[in-house]
Amino acid sequence: MSSTPRSAAQTVPAPRTADAGRVASAAILRRIDRFPRWGLSLASAFTIGLGMLFVQYDIFNINVSFVQTCVQIIEGCDLTSTDGFIGLPVFLSLLGYGVGALTLGPLSDRFGRHSMLIVAMVITGLGSLYSMLAMNEAHFGLSRLITGIGVGADLAIINVFISEISPRRMRGRYTGLMFIMASLGSALGIWLGLFLTTPMGPWPSALPFALASDSFTAGWRWVYGIGAVLAVLSLLLRIALPESPRWLAEQGRTEEATAVVDRMEVIATKRAPLLPADAVSDAAPEPAQHGWAGVKELFTTPKYLKRLCVLGLAWMLGYLTIYAFSGAYTSVLVRQGFTASEAGMVSAVGLLGFILAAIVVRPLVDRIERKWWMLIGAVITVAGALLVAFGDHSLGVVFIGSIVLFFGQNLWVPAQYALTAEVYPTRFRTTAYAVTDSIGHVGGGLGVLLLVGVLSRFPLEGTMLGLVAFLALGSLVNVLAPNTKGKNLEESSR
Repeated sequence: MSSTPRSAAQTVPAPRTADAGRVASAAILRRIDRFPRWGLSLASAFTIGLGMLFVQYDIFNINVSFVQTCVQIIEGCDLTSTDGFIGLPVFLSLLGYGVGALTLGPLSDRFGRHSMLIVAMVITGLGSLYSMLAMNEAHFGLSRLITGIGVGADLAIINVFISEISPRRMRGRYTGLMFIMASLGSALGIWLGLFLTTPMGPWPSALPFALASDSFTAGWRWVYGIGAVLAVLSLLLRIALPESPRWLAEQGRTEEATAVVDRMEVIATKRAPLLPADAVSDAAPEPAQHGWAGVKELFTTPKYLKRLCVLGLAWMLGYLTIYAFSGAYTSVLVRQGFTASEAGMVSAVGLLGFILAAIVVRPLVDRIERKWWMLIGAVITVAGALLVAFGDHSLGVVFIGSIVLFFGQNLWVPAQYALTAEVYPTRFRTTAYAVTDSIGHVGGGLGVLLLVGVLSRFPLEGTMLGLVAFLALGSLVNVLAPNTKGKNLEESSR
């Protein structure tokens, strides 16, 4: 009696649909990690960069301009007491960062990065417009809270988006590239404040072509109005951005993810072929986790909870130093005896270090483990603070010290952005990033509110060293973070 051999289809069960989808998604992720360069068009890269520029513009635009704002709309404020009033709007802005990250961040895990990036920019633009029109301290503070909600959401989502569309070998480099645009936004915010809100005077004590005068006292409103215009421009450009293919793959929308990666691959391989495949890129995405389910996993999984505690505390301490200088440096220096124009010039010249750091770190960030950059930056920041503290109020020495100080502060931030996005899985990455970043921003903002006005009353040496000590402490905490250098997102988040 003869038997008929059974076919392979009869002997091997067909893969389940879910398993087949995960295999297809894994193949998509392998392709992204093989890109020899970024797969975004110049227009898309510019759109992301413009968003980062605006975020940093909003962070820094209060630094110089607040002196004029405070004197005009806050009762009891004068040129020598602005350091006592700046803590509240900075805190409200950072509180907004936390609210925005914790609300829109999880929503981007559910509804996509693209749609929430648009919502975040709408909120930010409306907040800037409200700041421009504020007539008293209460309205100004509320406007900073609203703007902060948009900025905080944007920071959380955009850094996750950059990590998800970048090849694993170059995530830090492209985060650094975007941070060059961010540093230009910081400089724009401070220099416009100097140009529009301080009186002209001889260099280097003032800006010879500054516009503030008895007949022009609305410069600070122009600073926020320009921010609203930048938000509208960024919003219009964001409409054309692609969705994150990793997010699409997580949702099981494999065809859409494939279409996005196909377009990215054409751009990425114009000058060089795909890189060889390697074993570490084989991890498949896990089922998506939305809303409170993601938060629950973050707080109930020991390894993710440890990462949250380490990175949240490191960010909190680092942000306290960063926002003390980015938001209140001019007011602190005025308290220390500098004129408003001199203090504004010190902040503006110091921002050259901020820009230089973004340029220097880009080609180097992927060569050193992410967590060590914060320690390197802290050492340089302390060195800059020492120059300012013991410079005997010499503008030349204070200029150099401020450049070094801002260089050190900015050196570690792109690596820390990349690290925070890398240590959590895609299924709740933006949610986890948002919680981590919110701990940092709200804690740092509370520190600025409570400490800047106190520390600025000490001699200059005590003020400077007190403010940079928090970053130094944060860098030591950050050493406990996991290693992610050279790993793909699926491996680094395990």
